[in-house]
Amino acid sequence: MEPSEVTLHGRRFGYRTGGSGPVLVLLHGIARSSATWNDVAWALAHRFTVVAPDLLGHGGSCKRPGDYSLGAYANVLRDLLHALGHERATIVGHSLGGGVAMQFSYQFPELCERLVLVSSGGLGRAVHPLLRSAAIPGAGFVLPWLCSEHTRGAVQGATRWIGRLGLRAGPDLEEAWDGFVSLGDAEARRAFLDTVRSVIDVRGQRVSARDRLYLASEMPTLVVWGARDPLIPVRHAYVAHEQIAGSRLEIFPQAGHFPYRDDPRRFTEVLEEFVATTEPARVSAARLRERELGAPALEERRASASRRRPRASSARTTFTV
Repeated sequence: MEPSEVTLHGRRFGYRTGGSGPVLVLLHGIARSSATWNDVAWALAHRFTVVAPDLLGHGGSCKRPGDYSLGAYANVLRDLLHALGHERATIVGHSLGGGVAMQFSYQFPELCERLVLVSSGGLGRAVHPLLRSAAIPGAGFVLPWLCSEHTRGAVQGATRWIGRLGLRAGPDLEEAWDGFVSLGDAEARRAFLDTVRSVIDVRGQRVSARDRLYLASEMPTLVVWGARDPLIPVRHAYVAHEQIAGSRLEIFPQAGHFPYRDDPRRFTEVLEEFVATTEPARVSAARLRERELGAPALEERRASASRRRPRASSARTTFTV
């Protein structure tokens, strides 16, 4: 799983790949890179061909000005899979990567075998104020000062200060700090701001898949969340599970925003079991069009959902300690 790179459309894209078997794509969150999956990638590579890209503007990928929308990310993922010779894959997306995964399954259903959403964005308005602040006008002028060597050195040991933001010691704090450090150069900061502002405004997440989640019932879907997620509330997991018929739900009660790092062994087991017990989807664009045209109005679906009583047996909720 050593870093590699490929040139697509004149731009450099970094990725890690290894293993053999069915293709499993791991998509990271904002201000992170493919390295975030290191705790689980090696174990998964025993059963799968693992592909972990650096999303555009992140890690070893190009950070030039451009389109940082979810649709653009999905297009690049399609092109990367083609370049690597992979026809179809199970798509696993964390945080921002979850939004990309949903967009990919919507744009290219014929390429997506399964969908796994891990602490995913795009399922509701709520998001941590730390990310909303990046959408404030003028954030581009403040960020260079915050990421300067002098300032980073001054706050590097300020665990208590960062803890006030709701981030606990452990993976949440480590990943947040690594993401902060990654914004040390101007190109990375610009790409970060462009990405944030494509999906978040000062009120919260501005891009939502909730009106199209019913389409995800066409393919096996797993929702994984940490009960103590400080960045995106766990209630979004229950919303997604409720609206995606046949989906599976796994809640890690002691985990935060990075359940695959809080409990990598359990995460690996859950993912392997999900793939082993589901058949790859075969969804065509024509089938999605049929569902879209025959779908009830959003207001009607919401009213119907509110009338249904929650069924405890419908959620495969796993509690780990």
